[in-house]
Amino acid sequence: MHIKKIQVVPTWSFRDERGNQLDPTLFSLLRALDERGKLTAAAADAEISYRHAWNLLNKWAGFFGAPLVELQKGRGAWLTPLGEKLLWAEKRVIARLEPQLDNLASELNIEIQRTLEGVKPTLRLHASHGYAVALLPRFAESFQLDVQYKSAEDALAALNRGVCDIAGFHVPVEIMSDRLIETYSRHLKPRGHKIIRFISRSQGLMVQPDNPMQVKGIADLCKSELRFINRQKDSGTRALLDELLRREAIATSQIAGYDDEEFTHSAVAAYVAAGMADVGFGVEAAAQQFGLRFIPIATEYYLLVCQQKMMEQEAIQRFLEMIRSEEFQVAVNELGGYAPVNCGEVVGIDEVFPWFQK
Repeated sequence: MHIKKIQVVPTWSFRDERGNQLDPTLFSLLRALDERGKLTAAAADAEISYRHAWNLLNKWAGFFGAPLVELQKGRGAWLTPLGEKLLWAEKRVIARLEPQLDNLASELNIEIQRTLEGVKPTLRLHASHGYAVALLPRFAESFQLDVQYKSAEDALAALNRGVCDIAGFHVPVEIMSDRLIETYSRHLKPRGHKIIRFISRSQGLMVQPDNPMQVKGIADLCKSELRFINRQKDSGTRALLDELLRREAIATSQIAGYDDEEFTHSAVAAYVAAGMADVGFGVEAAAQQFGLRFIPIATEYYLLVCQQKMMEQEAIQRFLEMIRSEEFQVAVNELGGYAPVNCGEVVGIDEVFPWFQK
């Protein structure tokens, strides 16, 4: 039986005082124009006629009182600053809402499957949001995967309460803070848990392509003229940044924008790409997604943990088969800064966290 899957995507619109409403097709057209550089090709990608595309651009140029696209014969088409802002606004909405919408879609899919005959085994995964985790539902064909995005600590607490089957979290390879050691020591049980190795990923600074502020490393974040955008307090990325700042003896009060927060790597990258900040901290894949320059700072392992007594369950065995597959690992390799290092290998807690041996 083929598992039907639904997605939840945001739609939004502008209205003026007369009730005129922006056509969502315009965003598809602007995305295609940005990628293709020609109106004919963009109209085809948006699955509308050339005439319809032309009329849309003219109509909404009138709506805003300024053109969205520049067209020159023989040179193609490109977005005006207004067109770029509209496209960025859509990307930022998606980037900010993505985890919540994915959580909702997963819940709806599970409820739908419960009403059907021949439902395949279900695996509940609570995990810190990330690009590789977001790939998993695409490859889950032989079982039903319920992914819920949570902070690392919430995911581990859910595992110990029996609310999920697998918890996902990430840890720096070399820069482990006392706070993370205390947190993971509280939740991980060497005699009761097993670690499933998943991926490694590169974390660093995201800046404009030409790096106008000449950012080279963490020490540059305290430049007085530099604007920073941060991750939220309970994220692993925020914990990593705070440890890096501590080691550089940089007070958070020295960083303009330290208290400004976004909730995903994509949202941080979108913020920088829009010029609302000069630099953000996150994964390389997010920088690539928004055309930013990436300055690598640290490598992390993204790990999965489950109860040892659950390892032989059918859903977990099928999950391991999936992440060990060539198809899944090829997809991970295509993400900027990600690698499926020993992906699917099952090891003990003390093999990953040596402090448990003390």
